[in-house]
Parts: sequence; C-alpha cells; structure tokens
Amino acid sequence: MNGDQPENAKSGLPAALGAYLIWGFLPLYLILVSSVPAFEFVSWRIVWTLPICVLIVLFRKQIPDIRDALANPRALMVLTASALLIATNWYIYVWAIQAGEVYAASLGYYINPLINVLLGTMLLNERLSRMQWVAVAIAGAGVAVLLAGALTTLWISMTLALSFGVYGLLRKQVPVGSLPGLTIESAILVPIAAGVAWWYAQSPAGSSFGVDLWLSLAIILGGLLTAIPLLMFAVAARRMDYSTLGFIQYLAPSIVFILGLTAFDRPLLPAQLASFLFIWTAIALFVWDILRKRRKTARLVEKPPA
Repeated sequence: MNGDQPENAKSGLPAALGAYLIWGFLPLYLILVSSVPAFEFVSWRIVWTLPICVLIVLFRKQIPDIRDALANPRALMVLTASALLIATNWYIYVWAIQAGEVYAASLGYYINPLINVLLGTMLLNERLSRMQWVAVAIAGAGVAVLLAGALTTLWISMTLALSFGVYGLLRKQVPVGSLPGLTIESAILVPIAAGVAWWYAQSPAGSSFGVDLWLSLAIILGGLLTAIPLLMFAVAARRMDYSTLGFIQYLAPSIVFILGLTAFDRPLLPAQLASFLFIWTAIALFVWDILRKRRKTARLVEKPPA
C-alpha cells in the first residue's frame, strides 16, 4: 500500500459527497424548471453544458486529450453512442421527475450498480462471488415484484439503469477522461439539441428560454449542474478506492427516495415498497461482501511472513 493513499482517500471524499449530494437534490432544481417541457429542457441542458465544459477543459489544460480522442475514429464512434445514451438517460429522468414518478427514478439508480455488475460479468469477464450472485438474484426478485405490481413504472427504472449502465460500459472502452469525454459528447449532441430548441421557438407556445429572466437563468444553471458534479466525480474516482466510491453512490437515490416522500409527497405503492426492500437487501449483501473481502485481504497483507 502506498504511503499517501490514506491522504488521497481523504481528499477524494468531499468531492464524492459533493457530486452525489448535487445529483441527489437535483429533483428540487427540476421543480424550478418544471414549466419547461422535458424534451426542450434537456436540449437547453446540452447547449449550456458544452461552453461550461469547454471553459473547465481550458482551465485544466485538457485540450490535447480532446484532440487525441477526435483523431481516433473508434473512440469517436463509441462517444457518439455514449452521447445518445446519456441524452436518453437525461430525458427519461427529467420526464419522470416532472411526471411525479420520483420513486421510479430513484429505483433506477439503485438498480444501476447491479446492472453494471451483470454487464461486467457478461461482457468484461469479471467474476462474482457466490454472495454477490445471491445479491443479484435478490435484486432480480425486486424487479420481478415491480413487473407484477407496478408495471407502468418499471420501464422508467429499467431504462434509467440500463442506459446509464451501458453508457458507463462504453466509456470504459475509450481512453478519454470524464470531462473531455463529456465535452465531446455534448459537442456531438449540440446540433440536435439546438434543432430541438429552435423547433420549440417556432412553435405556437414559443421557447421557454429568453422570456423570463429567472427561468432563463435556471435553464443555464442546468449546464453547471451537469458539468460540476461530473468533474467532482472524476476527482473522487482518481483519489478513492472504487468500492468505497460505489458505496457512496447510493447516497443520491436515497436522497431522491426521501424527496419523493417529503417534498413531492408521492404515495408509495406496495409493489414499489417491496421492490425497494429487495433492492436494499441486495445492496447490503453486496457491500457486506466487498467489505468482508477487503478486511480479509488487509489481514493477509499485514500478516508477517512465517
């Protein structure tokens, strides 16, 4: 173990907490822009994310990273696919919050890490322990409960989990950092987003941007709330143990779940509650197994040679 690892882990924790707190409380921000149709809002979010990303990239002197990625046809193709996936993820999430399906959105991000595990085993030849397979099976039972008792919201949770899971898998395939990658993805999506924004501007209802000062500022804020937590996440991912970061990840959907009960005052269906209980049990088993392995490895490392 490196001598500076504890310091790195400590310095990465505030960034991780900051990222997941912003993502967790994002539904409260979406209340501010609830009058903007989800499709139009996501378009403006993309449009305003790009200049913010470019400014941060210039500040961090990461232009060479972008240049290298753009010169690689395979990387560009993968980033195009990942851009479409993240745009889909953003749209479904914003629509779900606006439609009051807060629990479905929360459950999607609880399921996402388990989807990542399955994708890793199926496509990246990663191995699971017996206990981790039990956790995946329990999570599957939770999804099955939704299938039986809350079919109308299952597609929201699964689309969010799968789109973000496959997005992460694709991003693993290209040697480009989180922020330069988001910058390229935003640049790929901007022509489509600008077209959608223009279409809304030409419609009888008109554009939501530029009519009211505070609403326009709130829309611009969406770019910051996209780029900043992702940058914080990138910092945390470099400085922290990934399993620890994965555990902190559950902070965001937990906050969204609590907001559903409080700020949004949404009724919790029996099937949704049962599904959450299954997912929480699966997460507890998965995290317990990771921590158990880490303790075992630490004991073996610390054990003096015979």
